[in-house]
Amino acid sequence: MASSSKQRTLPGFFFLSCLLVLVQFMGARNFFSMAANVTYSRRALLIDGKPRVLISGSIHYPRSTPEMWPDLIQKSKDGGLDVVETYVFWDLHEPVRNQYDFEGRKDLVRFVKTVAEAGLYVHLRIGPYVCAEWNYGGFPVWLHFIPGIKFRTDNEPFKAEMQRFTAKIVNLMQQENLYASQGGPIILSQIENEYGNVQSAYGQAAKSYISWAASMATSLETGVPWVMCQQADAPDPIINTCNGFYCDQFTPNSANKPKIWTENWSGWFLLFGGRAPHRPVEDLAFAVARFFQRGGTFQNYYMYHGGTNFGHTSGGPFIATSYDYDAPIDEYGIIRQPKWGHLRDLHKAIKLCEEALLTADPTSPSLGQNLEAHVYKTASGRCAAFLANIGTQSEATVTFNGKTYQLPAWSVSILPDCQNVVFNTAQINSQATTVEALYLTSETQASDKATASSIVSLSDWTFVNEPVGISKSNAFKEKGLREQINTTTDSSDYLWYSISIDINGNESFLSSTLQSTLHVESLGHVLHVFVNGNHSGSAQGTKITFDKPIFFTQGSNKIDLLSATVGLQNYGAFFDLTGAGITGPVQLRGQSGSLDLSSAEWTYQVGLKGEESGLYGSSSVNSSEWESLPSIPKNQPLIWYKSSFSAPEGNDPIVIDFTGMGKGEAWINGQSIGRYWPTNVAPQSGCNSCSYKGSYNSDKCQNNCGKPSQQLYHLPRSMVQSGSNTLVLFEEMGGNPEQISFAIKQVKSICGHVSESHPAPLVESNLSFKKTTMNSTALLKLECPYPNQLISSINFASFGTPSGQCGSFSHGQCRSVRALDVVKQGCLGLKSCSISVSINIFGDPCERVIKSLAVEASCS
Repeated sequence: MASSSKQRTLPGFFFLSCLLVLVQFMGARNFFSMAANVTYSRRALLIDGKPRVLISGSIHYPRSTPEMWPDLIQKSKDGGLDVVETYVFWDLHEPVRNQYDFEGRKDLVRFVKTVAEAGLYVHLRIGPYVCAEWNYGGFPVWLHFIPGIKFRTDNEPFKAEMQRFTAKIVNLMQQENLYASQGGPIILSQIENEYGNVQSAYGQAAKSYISWAASMATSLETGVPWVMCQQADAPDPIINTCNGFYCDQFTPNSANKPKIWTENWSGWFLLFGGRAPHRPVEDLAFAVARFFQRGGTFQNYYMYHGGTNFGHTSGGPFIATSYDYDAPIDEYGIIRQPKWGHLRDLHKAIKLCEEALLTADPTSPSLGQNLEAHVYKTASGRCAAFLANIGTQSEATVTFNGKTYQLPAWSVSILPDCQNVVFNTAQINSQATTVEALYLTSETQASDKATASSIVSLSDWTFVNEPVGISKSNAFKEKGLREQINTTTDSSDYLWYSISIDINGNESFLSSTLQSTLHVESLGHVLHVFVNGNHSGSAQGTKITFDKPIFFTQGSNKIDLLSATVGLQNYGAFFDLTGAGITGPVQLRGQSGSLDLSSAEWTYQVGLKGEESGLYGSSSVNSSEWESLPSIPKNQPLIWYKSSFSAPEGNDPIVIDFTGMGKGEAWINGQSIGRYWPTNVAPQSGCNSCSYKGSYNSDKCQNNCGKPSQQLYHLPRSMVQSGSNTLVLFEEMGGNPEQISFAIKQVKSICGHVSESHPAPLVESNLSFKKTTMNSTALLKLECPYPNQLISSINFASFGTPSGQCGSFSHGQCRSVRALDVVKQGCLGLKSCSISVSINIFGDPCERVIKSLAVEASCS
């Protein structure tokens, strides 16, 4: 059956009614113009008195660009979201006390309005502490220097500042009529953040602080409910909510409050030096289904799109520049399949159960060990059921309502009519994709898809040597060693510690060859040691001990220590007091004695000479400081590089591959795209095969062992311009900029792998009312990801017992000889196609065996 001229469905596809269930999937709202009354009951949030099942996803506005927001939000809506959740980042909006910034990526009002234009709601998490792997937890560092202040406790200076900023944001939203009570999209706000995780460390003052925060927030009269996440003692009317990988067991602190999951971690964050985390979508879907099975009605993915830590926004220490988070929409804005599609199908199934979930209390008939059923049946006869196998080892056969069902291990089946399974969390119907980096730096690297006009070359490299040691007029001297953050106020990653020593050759800490061991202890995060202008070694960590032999000359000698931060602490009790930099001791040690320099007079310089000169800015592009030589210096520390390039054509996301460089920061046309560190490599071990079965944790499913934690860095299209663009680098450790290359991110292949036992996919047959029907047999569906693309080749097709993943399928011992021809006939030349996974189409190559269809295709 062909549904359109560009979509074909093979015979065997038929429809049956799903008991006249009407759903409002993905929302019918196109704009907000009428004020809404948002309240809550024990069951759910109520919007104008109507209880709602709501699916939410986090998108942090400064981790993408305003030009990306509409596409990200539309993809979120297409994925079945009702709500977009975001933190508000105090440090971005008030970098200097009483001086506010809401421009560009910081334009919170524009972001909220963009969400509203897509017809979605907003959950505004003001905090103003946000954690979020964000620098200093989102607090501006100037807050630390207010006399008498103590963060996140019953402290008057802190409460005054917190109330001032919270009121500023609320007033800004109210001025733009953005709360639901004013006709806007904001239906929830959050005050504080995960305080319950650290509350005990603050003693009795914590209780009064939380009580004050709740009263302060509600006094602002937003007209919508407030929440506190991970706060079991949140006072009424604040709703306490859950964060974690699983929240099905969570119970609110009042029988009058709904069960809300503010952070369902869709993956995990990446560290420089760490492996790449991955959360299987089967487990993520299992967690979501279990939450709704056990009475939840509002669930948020943290993150739905993670984005990028531009500039110095990453927290830590050592949080990478990428904040991809293995989210359903990747760092670059590309839909991650099958995660996005499998969750979309889950959302459809949950919405089919909405009426029953919101109006009935569940019963739990016994199914057996490690098996759970929750049945929601209304007085009017509507019925929805969730059948769960929480065992991790084997499939289970269960009898429910007189019918037999197969439940894969660690899975939930959803029956919106208490009879037919429309979704199982472990059985993926959605297509998968592979995404490639298409290199554009040279003709030899570019693939057939790249035209000559797409080649990106960096030309005319120039450089400026950053002076070793003290070079700025505002350097100062002081006895003893200073903690770094209190000295720099985080105005720069860098702080120089410099000292001069006169050597006569008879010192007890010296050998006959004028050698001594330099001992330095530092709180991190990176230490570079220079003796008489020469690099003598480096170290990194949160507790550095540097011991290395160094050589002196007779007369005056200079020791210059460069300390660098890589994101400030963002989590934990009293995280704001976590220090950095060289705290000592600093000693020269020899066989016959030692010299302690810790209390000597040191000269300090905050930041780099090149930062002071603004070498990264667009105004310094033609500065006379830049030098040009036939061969630029390479593999030396402390050097600035500059080059120009023309951006590749098209709309595909651009990435920069910093292979060949050490560690530093990159600017495009004066805008920082963040810190790069390709030499920080993940451990060789720890990337074992991963099963979705069983409880997930952040160490369970990791990959990229033995490789750079982050090799590719996002360059948003809005940061480049037509014609010439300027790339500026500060290289801290030493590298070769001529090895840098550009690439674009593209979907390479689309795949599907569906078995005969999979639930038939849900099909929307009425877009106005979302009346949903379903097919009687499993379908494998493929669709090209970009407009104007058609399926151009079938790279693999096998019906029987194929195995593997997208890009690496292989035939099993059982296979149909018809598979490739059938799939080619059904899919080639079309935008999308649907194929019945049935022996009626492919024949039966092996009787009494559950067969599956695996296909890999390419689009052009």
